[in-house]
Amino acid sequence: MAGKKQFVAGVVLGALLSCSAFAAADTALSASDRAAVVQKLSAELKANYIEPAVAERAGAAIAKKRAEGGYASAAGAQAFSEALATDLRAVSGDLHFGARVDEGFDAPGAAPVDRRTRMAEMRDRSARQGYGIEKIERLPGNVGYIELRGFGATEFVGPAYTAALSLMEGTDALILDLRRNGGGSPGSVAYLMSHFFPLGDQRHLIDIYHRASGTTQQIWTVPTVAQRYDKPVYVLTSARTFSGGEDCAYDFQAHKRGTLVGETTGGGSNPVGWFGVGHGIVVAIPVSRTTNAVTGTNWEHVGVKPDVAVPAAQALQTAYAAILRTQVAAARDDAERAKLQRLLAMVEKGEREPPIYTLRGER
Repeated sequence: MAGKKQFVAGVVLGALLSCSAFAAADTALSASDRAAVVQKLSAELKANYIEPAVAERAGAAIAKKRAEGGYASAAGAQAFSEALATDLRAVSGDLHFGARVDEGFDAPGAAPVDRRTRMAEMRDRSARQGYGIEKIERLPGNVGYIELRGFGATEFVGPAYTAALSLMEGTDALILDLRRNGGGSPGSVAYLMSHFFPLGDQRHLIDIYHRASGTTQQIWTVPTVAQRYDKPVYVLTSARTFSGGEDCAYDFQAHKRGTLVGETTGGGSNPVGWFGVGHGIVVAIPVSRTTNAVTGTNWEHVGVKPDVAVPAAQALQTAYAAILRTQVAAARDDAERAKLQRLLAMVEKGEREPPIYTLRGER
């Protein structure tokens, strides 16, 4: 199977498709080349897609379109891969389908990349992307804010998650922004979630059924995570939140550990594997099924529905205001209450106090 398939438990499709490592010149394809690719793709779908009946339908639809000349205008491998990805998603309704051009993916006799070199490159890329942490801030009113764009490999991002939560330790509440989170490793989702339950409270989060082996992998929180956060958590979602981002939001909701604010998410829960189908084209095929351990179901096709539904652009303001209202009600004295009420009024208007750069006492 080496060189033919690579399993990705949870994948950030946008990041993978845009990665320069996968860039390649657009190879010209003949009609017979496209026929061979479609034949190989249909076989891989039937053998590997998590829903066999859907695999049959998708394979037949693509074969029919090719036979009728529907791909004639896709003269290059890049254009053809894009057309195949679009059609696979449309026919199946599974947004985890994807395709790209990678000439070295299944090249016969290609020398394997040294594992240490590959890991070093992955670690460097993860670090340059801030381990997926786009922004971390302590908002006025002692409210923590973390924007997380994706879930990279746990061995790289895990320490960054712990560091971020250690900075949030003294806050009164936390807003976790997943509105632009496209997904990633379920192991890293579990590692992050581990910070939000008490020490000793280990949670069974999801099960992943792998069609090829017929086995089920259990994903639990990590007991060795020392940093824990026990304050209220608000999780922001959007229609763009996908895959592992949805897994994280769903876990917070299912375990009643956080309040979801925003929009219903994208609706993709099936982990994928990458398969070479010839002429440098590789296709992401969902090969597994995720099931939440609490609800016994998942978010495939339906997305994760927020507890407080608002447009994504208003989610941060809504969550922040909700936290401040709670703080106003719990204020210990009149001065603190007045300060929080003034801050709440500004947040409700969409305003923020401007920074002051003059010496104290100057006007």
